[in-house]
Amino acid sequence: QGQLVESGGGLVQPGGFLRLSCAAPGTDFSSSSMAWYRQTPGKERELVADINSGMRTNYADSVKGRFTISRDNARNTVYLQMKSLKPEDTDVYYCNSQTFYMTFTQEYWGQGTQVTVSS
Repeated sequence: QGQLVESGGGLVQPGGFLRLSCAAPGTDFSSSSMAWYRQTPGKERELVADINSGMRTNYADSVKGRFTISRDNARNTVYLQMKSLKPEDTDVYYCNSQTFYMTFTQEYWGQGTQVTVSS
């Protein structure tokens, strides 16, 4: 059974840096598209960045140039490096995995990690 385990959230001052990690043991990681979402209570979950099995990346306009998503297939881990953080980046960040098979898509979510940007 696959699962996603996130780490790296916390409190940081505006302009600061954080790196989130998401370990995905037991998943078909190298074949999976991985993504980071974020969500404020009462709002829809928002895609922050994704990276597919071919290393192609995609970012929300609000984080372009500040966030970088990367993956290490040897460690079954995806990362989100966040710099120049703003108060509006405060959210719960969720890791997502999608593996596309012939007849179905296997999807997993992490438990979420809180990122708070405040002075």
